[in-house]
Amino acid sequence: MNITTIGLDIAKSVFHFVGVSKAGKLVKKKMIKRKDLIHFFTQLEPSLVVMEACGGANYWAREFEKVGHKVKLIAPQYVVPYRQGNKNDYNDALAIAEAAQRPNMRFVQPKPIEQQDVQMLHRMRERLNKQSTALINQVRGMLTEYGIVISKGKASFRSKLPDILENADNELTTKGRIIFYQLYEEFNAIEERLKSCDIQVQQETKHNQVCQRLESIPGIGPITATAFYAAAGEGKDFNNGRHFSAWCGLVPKQHSSGGKDHLMGISKRGNAYLRTLFIHGARTVLQHTGNKSDKFSRWAIALAERRGFNTACVAVANKLARMAWVIAAREEEYKLAL
Repeated sequence: MNITTIGLDIAKSVFHFVGVSKAGKLVKKKMIKRKDLIHFFTQLEPSLVVMEACGGANYWAREFEKVGHKVKLIAPQYVVPYRQGNKNDYNDALAIAEAAQRPNMRFVQPKPIEQQDVQMLHRMRERLNKQSTALINQVRGMLTEYGIVISKGKASFRSKLPDILENADNELTTKGRIIFYQLYEEFNAIEERLKSCDIQVQQETKHNQVCQRLESIPGIGPITATAFYAAAGEGKDFNNGRHFSAWCGLVPKQHSSGGKDHLMGISKRGNAYLRTLFIHGARTVLQHTGNKSDKFSRWAIALAERRGFNTACVAVANKLARMAWVIAAREEEYKLAL
């Protein structure tokens, strides 16, 4: 009996292979060490290899495609309902193969290495931003113990802390000033690395046509454009703009029964980083629509007046996500509707 679908439970050192037939019957199962994995797959007939979308999955997808297999990835939460019996590696691999044979299963497209590079840049930038915010909050909290209060924000921190350290009239001791100065130097070092990340983002947009087209949309700059590319590539894995917007978690969560539709707040599923960037972009759009008379601006202003600024931000972010998908997937240019 021929193997048509392979469920592979990937790990760091030991992988568990399950091969099933077209009818879903188990044909073969095997435990494979990392060093033997590629050689083992070269001996197999071209098949559909399915893995969970987790750490290392993109790398193995590229390697299996090189030896003639077709690869699909499944989000782990969609595999769990198909696992039978106790949780172990073979049952996980069998559940992956079972889930892959469902006609309505949703798959994740493996990322090429270019997308992974851009994604890594954004992960590093996100981490540095969190470190900078955490350091500022820590310093502000410690300064309050000396009776010194600094308002929120990087600009306030950057401008006021040096003056506080030079002020001999406050209650800071010599030892305290040295510690705060070390923290200020750490803050400056993080900010320099953030600037370096932003420069790399700018360079990426200069060589990426998808990002260049996305930047023509109001509210989308280099950061959001490259984050879109890192997460979705050209967006062609999505059926339409609403599908992409739902993947970003920007559509209402539904709780309906008995033929009665009940829509709640946004689902907040999917890529939280990209969703945040779209909402920040929408906030910028709303802040600068006051003197504009185009169709999009008129709609945004009317919505903000009717539903409030924050609700309008999410609605505009939803529309920005849909427009971004159209421009990326259909290779179109943004045209302002008058």
